Formats: sequence, C-alpha cells, structure tokens
Amino acid sequence: MPKSLLKYKNYDVHSITTVHDGNINANIATWVMQTAMGGKIVCVSLYKVDYTIELVRVSKVLNINLLHIEQTGLINKLGRRSGKDSNKFKNLKFELDNRGCPFLTEAIGYIQCKVLHSTDAGDHELFICEVLKQVVLNPEKEVMTNNYLREKGLVRG
Repeated sequence: MPKSLLKYKNYDVHSITTVHDGNINANIATWVMQTAMGGKIVCVSLYKVDYTIELVRVSKVLNINLLHIEQTGLINKLGRRSGKDSNKFKNLKFELDNRGCPFLTEAIGYIQCKVLHSTDAGDHELFICEVLKQVVLNPEKEVMTNNYLREKGLVRG
C-alpha cells in the first residue's frame, strides 16, 4: 500500500528555542512555513505536550533555528527528551539574543520571532509569528530535511 500523500513532502528540520523567566528550552520542529510575502510572518506548529510550547505560550518569544546535516545528534538531544527533566543546553553551543532567547550558533541561522496569536491544530498548536530579524550564521552548510533523516534511519515513515 502506498504511503499517504503528505509523507512525500520533504520538510526542513528546525529547532525552536524559547525563554520565559530565565527558563530556556529547545525542541525539534519540521512544520514551519513562511505565510506572508517578504518573510514578515511565519507559522510554527508545536506539539502540545512539549515543554517548549508551555514557555512559548506565556513568553510569546521564540527563535527558529534552521539545522544542517551535521547536526543530526540534536534529534535525540532536543527532540526525544523533555527540558523539564534535563538541561538540553548542556554541551550545546548557543548564545542569547537581545531578548534573552537562545539561538544555536552552529545552525545555518535563526529567525527571531514574536508570537502574534495561536490556534488549535489537533495534537499541535499553530503559532503565527512576526519575524523580527533573520540571521545567517553558517551559509555553507546543507539543510537537514526529513528525507535526509529517513535515509539515515533516524526517523520513521
């Protein structure tokens, strides 16, 4: 039986970083997209059970970090454990932006965002964000995608 049509889509892989009251966290997200001309608005889909979403809901602050293929170790570190139980930033190269929100210095770059509003999306919540700044850090790196992770056996489906 063929896979569902949406399984054919090849999404880029990101880490969403956030902060609230000095608590920082990061996760892995693939459902991120530009929703307005000129890159002024983006939509980020976050899984409702993640600690990251709790912080984003109250702070309205996040960074979208575009990951590259040499960062596959972040899938387990940031995506398969909770920031409530572990320090995801231990041994991770990052800095804080002018809002105190972390960004990953080894990523291809990051998009600094302010949440405008959110809406329910089943097991996820969609955050519509204003883009405050886009920063390219490592332009020579190759973007990590879902297809790349599937080929390496790091994700199912």
